[in-house]
Amino acid sequence: MPMPERGRPWPELAAEMEAMRAGDLDWRRGRHGAYVWYASDDLEHVLREAFGMFLVENGLGIRVFPSLARMESEVLETVADLLGGPGAPGIFTSGGTESIFLAVAAMREWARATRPGLQRPGVVAPHSAHPALDKAAHYLGLEVRRVPVGPDFRADPAAMATAIDGQTIGLYASAPSYALGMVDPIAELGQLAAARGLWLHVDACVGGILGPFVRELGYPVPPFAFEVEGVTSVSADLHKSGFAAKPASTVLFRTEAHREFARFTFSDWPGGTYSSLTFTGTRPGGAIAAAWAAFQFLGREGYRELAGASMRARAAIESGLRAIDGVRIHGEPQLFAFAWAAEGVSMGRVAAALAREGWVAARTTSPDGIHVMATPIHERYADEYVAAAARAVAAARAAAGPALERPAAYN
Repeated sequence: MPMPERGRPWPELAAEMEAMRAGDLDWRRGRHGAYVWYASDDLEHVLREAFGMFLVENGLGIRVFPSLARMESEVLETVADLLGGPGAPGIFTSGGTESIFLAVAAMREWARATRPGLQRPGVVAPHSAHPALDKAAHYLGLEVRRVPVGPDFRADPAAMATAIDGQTIGLYASAPSYALGMVDPIAELGQLAAARGLWLHVDACVGGILGPFVRELGYPVPPFAFEVEGVTSVSADLHKSGFAAKPASTVLFRTEAHREFARFTFSDWPGGTYSSLTFTGTRPGGAIAAAWAAFQFLGREGYRELAGASMRARAAIESGLRAIDGVRIHGEPQLFAFAWAAEGVSMGRVAAALAREGWVAARTTSPDGIHVMATPIHERYADEYVAAAARAVAAARAAAGPALERPAAYN
């Protein structure tokens, strides 16, 4: 489509854009299993206003925008406190993929400094690890050795220990795993990393911000961050369970020295020294401002309320699903993400039937199932989801023919 010769008025554009979104995901009625973390209209208003206030400012020029510098610093300090590492240095990033990339990049540079001469450095991870690990390794020239998870779908420390060899520089774990919602045995993996002199990265992109509040409410959430000896870095998304505006994530490090391994510095060009801790360069100031505003607007009390609503939503959906003949929940997830399946039925057909009713049904492939990321808005629509799931399972059982192909997973 060519650019129009003459500009158009905003009311006309707004009407057309509103019409465009008519077929978009209906997340305001909880039809999503991913993509959107919505808390309330009040918070959405705060995020819009805060983002808009700093829409033009560039987070790359943090020195000339001391307001952004202050907000970024305070957000990172808050996250460090939540993750059991008050004072732990961090980086404000564009999302979980960048956070994981920077952690793996720092891991590689740390290994180059402390173990020179490695031919093909590698990372050992459970099969449940997010693909962002492999994406980072692909760009950074590392190998990823994935090992089977245990019968509880969590990382198997013994299997990971066996997979370590002379080229291994680090371990990877999740809190929780994206697909099934399992918190890996971080304490055991921390001991393994410390004993072998390895870097341990914990991917808490999904649960890092809200997980501590779930624990405060009395749910059995095991330690997963810097309170565990042996953990070197932790990634935690602000735009997921922090309910901030996109794009916003964090990656924190055990020490300043560890964080410095993520820095890129270059000076052989006409502009002088270029030094950056992020991959993206230019960063939206609005994302920093909105994250700060979210923390200040909600406070600990607000996040406890969101944690409670998320866990109640999961409990209501799980309870309803278990009442459907042959339906089971995969493992025993500790937070608000989980996956389910129905025995003797194509979950591809179940997902397709749910999609026809407007529900996003993200698939899992090992084991086969449907993934649910419960958020506060799902609490009021739990019964509708369960009813739709029951109809979808019944329709799939009644259908004849071969099982549908599994669609590609997504983040």
